[in-house]
Amino acid sequence: MLVVDKPAGWTSHDVVGRCRRLLRTRRVGHAGTLDPAATGVLVLGVNRGTKFLTHLVAHDKAYTATVRLGAATVTDDAEGEVLGEPVDATVLAPDALAAAVAALTGPIAQRPSAVSAVKVDGRRSYARVRGGEEVELPPRPVVVARFDVLARRDAAPFVDLDVAVEVSSGTYVRALARDLGAALGVGGHLTALRRTRSGPFDLTAARTLEEVEREPRVEPLADVARRLFPVRELDAAQAASVAHGGFLPAGGAAGPVAAFGPDGTLVALLGDTPRGAKPLLVVAPA
Repeated sequence: MLVVDKPAGWTSHDVVGRCRRLLRTRRVGHAGTLDPAATGVLVLGVNRGTKFLTHLVAHDKAYTATVRLGAATVTDDAEGEVLGEPVDATVLAPDALAAAVAALTGPIAQRPSAVSAVKVDGRRSYARVRGGEEVELPPRPVVVARFDVLARRDAAPFVDLDVAVEVSSGTYVRALARDLGAALGVGGHLTALRRTRSGPFDLTAARTLEEVEREPRVEPLADVARRLFPVRELDAAQAASVAHGGFLPAGGAAGPVAAFGPDGTLVALLGDTPRGAKPLLVVAPA
């Protein structure tokens, strides 16, 4: 695994391509797209680590962001065309703002931004929008565990809010900005976004691309697995069985469990089923 501090102006695919060259392998993928204008934590899997990404995508994420109230845009961020004339947001009372933020906190139904990577009949929504189509994606359940306003700056007609959010996988912070502006009747969009955490990986573990270029190293999967998942130690016979895709007695864990052989080798990720603990991913095949 490799955690990169993505620079602004790069797509997540750009970062993957750069790391493929630096690490001299084609097998690099990422666990959750960041918009080109956004910065921050981008978790990469390298070689066999790409198989881990499926089990990382669903982790919650944390961001700092700036929301601009007073205008909505086509893309729900500063990259898109402004819709209509700006509205004076400086008249918003603090109580009204706090109530609107509170209404967008907790379990909510969120409509993803039309300019997003969600697929509609096999094509990305953003591709359809850029092709001139009108797209309105259906709402889906997400959880906004934290939505705190850290600072407010009024510069008529706009109000800029610095916010900190913690959200479940699949939540669009751009859509939070859009919906906050809509609830207050003034329109809103995102002007800055930085991912500070993805699951257990935060900015303290992230390295810039320049740092990766100077020292192109990755974190071993065994070390990552011990941090991410409950651990199950196997004896030699169990390790051999799991390496062949065999089942073990269920362990009772709610999610994936990292199974290690007697020599400390990461053998597999296990998941309980009615038949027992099944290998979800065999890392050290027979």
